[in-house]
Amino acid sequence: MSTVKEAVEVEVPLSRAYDQWTRFAEFPHFMEGVEEVTQLDDRHNHWVTSMGGVRREFDTEIVDQLPDDRITWRSVGGDTHQRGSVRFEPLDDTHTRVELTMDVEPTGLAEKGADALGLIDRRVKGDLRRFKDYVEGGGGDGAGWRGRIRPGDPGSTL
Repeated sequence: MSTVKEAVEVEVPLSRAYDQWTRFAEFPHFMEGVEEVTQLDDRHNHWVTSMGGVRREFDTEIVDQLPDDRITWRSVGGDTHQRGSVRFEPLDDTHTRVELTMDVEPTGLAEKGADALGLIDRRVKGDLRRFKDYVEGGGGDGAGWRGRIRPGDPGSTL
């Protein structure tokens, strides 16, 4: 399993950065290879991705979410094995640090090769740069979901 950790400073207030990240359906606007994200309920999302010509569909479960602080998830079912978290840190009233950490288990020859060449790290770094551009440019203005999910809550397997 590979761990990818990247951070970016965005020139928006903490609540705006957090709200934008919780609008999962907008991920294809700034995440390379993400074709579609459908929010199934407060805790679950269905993803359609494409990397190196390999198309995948999988679900993720949010296992910990604290508004304006963090979102932690893991994949469920399918052949994609990943987990991760995104953390938000206010730097001042108009700047926020967004830090993304992901544990990814590449499957298949193409994904293992991409990981060995550092392509997954570069993709995450690029995604965060595009998130910065997207949120600073106005993004998909609107409120995000501000509910609290705790490990061990009903529906969570952690």
